[in-house]
Amino acid sequence: MGVSPISGVPDTPFFMIFTDLDGTLMDYATYGWKEAIPALDMCKKHEVPVVFASSKTRAEMDLLRRRMSLSDPFISENGGGIFFPRETFKAPPPQAIAAPAQEGQKAQRGKGHWQWSLGLPYADLIKGLQGLRDELGWHIRGFSDMGIEEISCLTGLDKESARLATMREFDEPFVILDQQKTDKDALSEAAAKRGLRVISGGRFYHLKGKNDKGEAMEKLISWYRGFHGNILSIGLGDSPNDFPMLERADFPVLVRSRQEFPGMKEKIPRLRITRDMGPEGWNSAVLEILGGRDEERSND
Repeated sequence: MGVSPISGVPDTPFFMIFTDLDGTLMDYATYGWKEAIPALDMCKKHEVPVVFASSKTRAEMDLLRRRMSLSDPFISENGGGIFFPRETFKAPPPQAIAAPAQEGQKAQRGKGHWQWSLGLPYADLIKGLQGLRDELGWHIRGFSDMGIEEISCLTGLDKESARLATMREFDEPFVILDQQKTDKDALSEAAAKRGLRVISGGRFYHLKGKNDKGEAMEKLISWYRGFHGNILSIGLGDSPNDFPMLERADFPVLVRSRQEFPGMKEKIPRLRITRDMGPEGWNSAVLEILGGRDEERSND
C-alpha cells in the first residue's frame, strides 16, 4: 500500500475484511489455515485488506500476518489496539504513535508498528482481576498467573507461540476453575464496578476495558474512508467477542463452531452462517462475497 491506502475509483466500493483468527480463519485445534488460501489469494489479487481482529497479542498477530504474506493493519486483544506495520504505512492515523518494542522481540531497522491504543493498560487489568477474585471468592487464574507451559497446555500452542501469547497489552484472558460457582451476571457486575468488561472467547473469558472489536473496526474504516470513500466491510467470527464486529459489518459471517447461538439471525438479519467450520467456512464465505462482486463488475 505504500505511504497510505491506495486511492481507488471514487464510486467503486472498496472491500475490507475484518476477521477473527482461532476457529475462524484458523482451525480451532491445529491453528492451520491452508483451507483458506484460495480466498486469501483472491484478497491479495484484488488488494482487499485482510484485517485480523482477535484476542491474540500484537506479537502473535505480527508473526501470523507475515506467515500469510499480509501487510494490512491488525486489531489486537479484542479491540485494545490497532497496529500498522511501519514497512507498509509511512503516514498512519494521527492518533497512532510508534509502538514500543516488546521484551524478547528482535529490533528490525525500519520495521515495527504504529500503535493506536483504545484499551486500558495491562497492569490495570491484572489489578482488576485480583479485585474480582477478592469480591467473588472464586478460583480464577489469568494469563498473568500462568507460566508458558501452563498456557501451552491450555491452548495447544507450542512453547514459543505460548510465549508470544503472554506479551499482553490490553486484555487479560482467564479461566474459572470452580465452574459450578460461575454466575455470569455477578461476574459482569463485579467487572463493571471497576470500569471493566468480561467477554467470552473461544477458550477463555477475557477481562478488558470498554473497547471491543466493533469499535476498533469502525475507527479503522473511518480512516480508510478518507482514501477510498465507499467502504464495504466483511466481518467474520465464531464467538461472542466477535458479535460487536458482526453487528456493524455490511456482510456479517458467523463461522460455524461447536457453540450454538440461537436468535443470532433475528439480531443480525444480514447474517450468513457457514456450513463448514474454521478456515473451510471462512474460505467459502469470502469467495462467495468477493466472487459476487466480480460478477457484478463483469455485468456492468
